[in-house]
Amino acid sequence: MGDNIRKTRKKTRQQIVYIMAIAAFILIIVSAVYAIKKICAGIKNAQTVTTMVEVNPTEEPVHEEIITVTPGPLPENKSQETKKNTKNTKEENIFTYLQGPKSWKERISWSGPWGVRFYDGGSFGGFGCGLCCLANVYSTFSSGRCTPVDMYKFARQKTGYGGGGAIAWEYMDTTLNKLGFNTSLRRKPRSYKNFKKQIANAKCSIVLISSNNSRCYWKNTPGHYVTIFLYNEKSGTVFLADSGNPLHNRKRIELRKIYKSLKTESEWQYLNIGHYNKNSDTWKHRKLNKRWVKPEYIG
Repeated sequence: MGDNIRKTRKKTRQQIVYIMAIAAFILIIVSAVYAIKKICAGIKNAQTVTTMVEVNPTEEPVHEEIITVTPGPLPENKSQETKKNTKNTKEENIFTYLQGPKSWKERISWSGPWGVRFYDGGSFGGFGCGLCCLANVYSTFSSGRCTPVDMYKFARQKTGYGGGGAIAWEYMDTTLNKLGFNTSLRRKPRSYKNFKKQIANAKCSIVLISSNNSRCYWKNTPGHYVTIFLYNEKSGTVFLADSGNPLHNRKRIELRKIYKSLKTESEWQYLNIGHYNKNSDTWKHRKLNKRWVKPEYIG
């Protein structure tokens, strides 16, 4: 009888030990699973923040709002290069090409036969705004000059741009780098103050506007590249080169209207252009003897 009681107690103690061991094991597993879930949740949250910064163009990057994608070469002699870049800062020296057929038919200054022609299956009058912007920048600040069609051919040959349609941001950026310009692709900052500071520090900027974001200046314009020059702090205005509208072209416009109109649906909203280095210009194009309506104030 006593032996049976002792055996029963021993067996009971063993069962208790087994149960405690199993409970401890389960507790360890549960703790490990919880820890793993916590780590995974942290990784997922980090990825979400990164995605928001990259995808939502109305948000500023966490540490730095200026995003430089493919910087061009810096000038070797800063003081000398600054002098070169400031020689063409008057409005009359700024190139402002027009792209469309109506401008050419009416022989409006800055228009050309490209407005009624097709290139690689597309009408230049419909897609050429970005090429006009590039030609404006190059002809204004570089040692050379070109027409929008010259720029079209250069971009087709020297970048991945396929032609026949609107040129994408990365191809405009690459084109300007090959022409010797320092550039920065940027997204719309949350603060107008930051945007104003960036524009003021640039030689000029190519911006993408859309009436879907604001109709304060452009109407029925879902997407259009324009060039802005010469920010004036006192008036808060910039000198506008708008290839799509002769009534807008070569006019001063409030920079705040540009800010409101930036196309946030696009990955990038504007491209700031800095120094030009003649030694890094792979083109040095100088011919402007083709048929187009050249204004008297351009020598």
